[in-house]
Amino acid sequence: MAHPFELTNEFQVDATPEEVWDAIATGPGVDAWFMGRNEIEPREGGTVRTIMRGGTEEGTVQAWEPPNRLAYRTPEGPDGALHAFEYIVEGREKGSTVVRWVHSGFLGENWEAEYEGLSEGDPMYFDKLRVYLTYFRGRTATPVEAFGPAVPNRDEAWTMLHRALGLQSTPSLGDRVRLTPEGLPVLDGVVDWLSRDFLGVRTDDGIYRFMHIAAFGGVTGVGHHVFDDAVDQKEAEEAWGAWLEKVFG
Repeated sequence: MAHPFELTNEFQVDATPEEVWDAIATGPGVDAWFMGRNEIEPREGGTVRTIMRGGTEEGTVQAWEPPNRLAYRTPEGPDGALHAFEYIVEGREKGSTVVRWVHSGFLGENWEAEYEGLSEGDPMYFDKLRVYLTYFRGRTATPVEAFGPAVPNRDEAWTMLHRALGLQSTPSLGDRVRLTPEGLPVLDGVVDWLSRDFLGVRTDDGIYRFMHIAAFGGVTGVGHHVFDDAVDQKEAEEAWGAWLEKVFG
């Protein structure tokens, strides 16, 4: 039996509705804050495609009203599961914009774990959109995604991760940090996201996210967006994947 759900997030940002639209309704824009490589056909009935290492997910555009409303949904699965996404963009005075993201639909047999994961992941991903619009608006990114071994114990996983990043103690939101992952570039930045499953750091040239997903058996991973044309996606993902294996293997 499929289980209905709905999650809503909202923020206000100093960007125009047109700038927000470019970030949510174009492939390069979505690449700068969501997951995988993205392709969007700019019309009602068009295909929204997210290409990740584990496969490709597709949806169909239900509403295309630039720059104020975009909605799309995935096909219904055998168990009745589907995901629908809606963005509502409203301009405000002095060039600011309110962005509302509604993620709804139905979850399948593993719905409790899926809902727990979405409740943690949705706010983090949506906040990456805010970070992109605030600090990197108009720039293109190389998305870097890699996953490592599962670590069932959450406290143990974060202790290992903090140590491997060169952190002497658990960071707090707003802390300036210097990350020193072995075999990878040093990252100087500020902690801009902190939750049970995620540690986020923003540098001058990237949005970096480290994760331990408790709802799915403690899988470990990274989901970065690097605003540097010299970065090769495949090489970067292999390097971060090897690092995760070394840290948690």
